[in-house]
Amino acid sequence: MSLKAVEAGATPMDEVERQGRIDLAALFRIAVRYNWHEGIANHFSLAVSDDGKRFLMNPQGMHWSRIRASDLLLLDADGSGDAIGQGAGKADPTAWHIHSKIHAGNAKARCVLHTHMFYATTLACLKGYRLQMIDQNAMRFYNRVAYDDNFNGMALDDGEGRRIGGTVEEGKSVIFMANHGVAVVAGNAALAFDENYYLERACKLQVLALSTGQPLHVVSDEVAAKTCRQWTGFPMDSARDHFNEMKAILDSEEPDYKD
Repeated sequence: MSLKAVEAGATPMDEVERQGRIDLAALFRIAVRYNWHEGIANHFSLAVSDDGKRFLMNPQGMHWSRIRASDLLLLDADGSGDAIGQGAGKADPTAWHIHSKIHAGNAKARCVLHTHMFYATTLACLKGYRLQMIDQNAMRFYNRVAYDDNFNGMALDDGEGRRIGGTVEEGKSVIFMANHGVAVVAGNAALAFDENYYLERACKLQVLALSTGQPLHVVSDEVAAKTCRQWTGFPMDSARDHFNEMKAILDSEEPDYKD
């Protein structure tokens, strides 16, 4: 069933969920364009209830380049992982264990993007590595990265999901998962996209800088903190503008994402 059919009255859907479906479907299509995906693997989710426990997520086994708004699963973090509303298929168990715990534990975690994107994951595979403050994109994340250094296999049980979810702290927007990947946690879809975009660019530059074998020119904590404040206090909603521009490209080239 398409989203248009739902809007026509086949199944009740409030405006928050309807817009959430469109935004989350857009995120999957955008992720493919930037090669942040692993085909049908990895997961994005977006909360649609005030407490954050009711959320949308991609169904198991569907390639990100094909995901439409109507394909997304509506799930409840207090449930069993079965879809409670419109959607196609079922949730990937690793996705369920990670995202349900993050959404259940933090109402402010509205949008969660979990990827194995190349450069961020490269750094997450270096023993004890911490993001270095060597350029202004990295400084955007000064003191805003949580680290989970205790990889214990795929997240196929509540324990693994609970440990990962427990790393989400106030003020942190990124989780570096050792030997695994990264997750970006944000208050809305636009900010999650923008954070993910600049995180991967910062990590790419860092991998390239490390590859030279030369010492990294790390700035002081004072400069890093100042630059972070400048990022987060920028006098325009650049994240929203960035996301809207990407959606405008999709509207022109892949409009079926909204279906």
